[in-house]
This record gives sequence, C-alpha cells and structure tokens, in this order.
Amino acid sequence: MLAGLDGDDRSHKALLTKLSTYLRAYFKRQLARIGQSSAEAEDLVQETLISLHVRRHTYDKSAPLTPWVYAIARYRLIDYLRRNKSASLNMPVEFADDVFVESDATAVDSGIDLSKLLSKLTPKMREAIQSIKVDGLSVSEAAKRTGMSPSMIKVSVHRGLKILSLLVREREPS
Repeated sequence: MLAGLDGDDRSHKALLTKLSTYLRAYFKRQLARIGQSSAEAEDLVQETLISLHVRRHTYDKSAPLTPWVYAIARYRLIDYLRRNKSASLNMPVEFADDVFVESDATAVDSGIDLSKLLSKLTPKMREAIQSIKVDGLSVSEAAKRTGMSPSMIKVSVHRGLKILSLLVREREPS
C-alpha cells in the first residue's frame, strides 16, 4: 500500500490482486450468513477494489491497512443489502442499523481513522469490535479467537460502540 501511494503502479496492482483473494473469502462468508449465493461475491470484490483505489488518498500511512480495507468492504456489503431487498430479509441483526440509514457516504468521507478511534477503547472492547464488526466473525467465532465468552463479546461490542459513538460525536463540527 505504501509503495502504491508513493506512485509504484506495480505495487498498487499487486496489492489489489492480493486483497481480492481476502475480499472474495470475506464476501462469500458474509453472503452465506444471509443465505445468499456466493455468485454476488465477485461483484462486491470489484466494487470494493474500485472504492479502495478511489479512496486510497484517505488511508493514513501510520495506521494498519486491514481495518481500513474491511471497513470499506463492509460499506460495499451494506450497499448490496440496501439494493437487494431479498438479501435484507435474512440479514444479520448487526447490519440492520447500517442498512436502513440514509447514506454511508459521510462515514466513508469523514476520514476518521478507525484504528485511532479503536485505540481509545480497552483491549477487550477493541478486540471484540475488530472481530465482529471489522473482520465479520460471528459471536462464537470471535469468542474462540479472543478467549472471551460469547456474552462478554456481546457486552464488549455494545459498550465499545457506545464509546465510539460518543467519540465520533465529539469530533463532529457543531
């Protein structure tokens, strides 16, 4: 990513090629969770790669790449759910609020660095939110990954999102 930002086209292309593999797996897993065919995954991968390319100037070079990439991928998935009402019928509850908001353009354009916000949380909250909201794991998968109980994962995500919401509101201009 850094070499691509510095103008190395070969590195940028290599990054997008490598990311496509991870994004394809992510979208196939998410589509399976809502009972959809993985056929849409390729379109979502392409939409996400375009978004990453267009938005690359918003990436903070000092921040980890993965949360930034998966946040954009999540927005593409939410857009897909908005466009496809049949997919929305089987949608996991964690996407419900996002799908029915007016627009996510402000969230993408805001430039608020997710990793900086997450760094203000306790390690448990940060790890739970990273696992559930960014990496797209189920509660049981996140519990196994982190060693926390499923109920602790849910509580940590809930409390962490509440804190993040307050932090974002503090940053918004009056």
